[in-house]
Amino acid sequence: MSLKSRNAVVTGSTSGIGLCIARALAAEGANIMINGFGAPADIETERAKIEADFGVKCVYDGADMSKPAEIAAMIKNAKDKLGSCDILVNNAGIQFVSPIEEFPIEKWDQIIAINLSSAFHSIRAAVPGMKARKWGRIINTASAHSLVASPFKSAYVTAKHGLAGLSKTAALELAQFGATSNCISPGYVWTPLVEKQIPDTMAARHMTKEQVMHDVLLAAQPTKEFVTVDQVAALAVFLCSDAAAQITGANISIDGGWTAE
Repeated sequence: MSLKSRNAVVTGSTSGIGLCIARALAAEGANIMINGFGAPADIETERAKIEADFGVKCVYDGADMSKPAEIAAMIKNAKDKLGSCDILVNNAGIQFVSPIEEFPIEKWDQIIAINLSSAFHSIRAAVPGMKARKWGRIINTASAHSLVASPFKSAYVTAKHGLAGLSKTAALELAQFGATSNCISPGYVWTPLVEKQIPDTMAARHMTKEQVMHDVLLAAQPTKEFVTVDQVAALAVFLCSDAAAQITGANISIDGGWTAE
């Protein structure tokens, strides 16, 4: 499979899952626009590395995913600098944990904006080009929480359920334009973000690292193994292939069996 003539925008791609997806698409020949927060020097290192490793064009846009105007400008920037936005991966996301009655309203608004509304704004801006070119791929990084709930994650669960619905709606609207829209719903993925949470949990629960990983983080995953960023990225690449042309409106679980129970 080659994505040589394709151009991809991946949000929340300066680290973790998003960066891995961006690199996997670049490995197939796609030009890339990365997006996200971080130290400018670190972002420039990753951007240059994508170009050097894969011989593609890679640009950076620092659009804030809570700001609709910046999101629309990012898609326009992709068209100006790369030529088009053929592949759109909505991956940006944040988390906050609290009982509903104590959940800070500003945190609710922020999570809905970044985890759900940002995808609407980017899809809205990208769809006209996909329709005109009769080809497109929209991939939304959802979560096992797009299918099941956990306590104390009201905003996150709501946003991810909404993302699944948005993906289906876009799929129906694009069905006769050669463009697909799908969700990838990972369980716990081993990322630097997850790794950083472990010491605090160890201290709070008086557990060893192994106990935290097995009994807390992987409690819901029957395989008792983390999903890897490479596995998520490989699924995203497959969804961009011709073999996946009839997969649209799907919510594909990659969660070690979490949602099978």
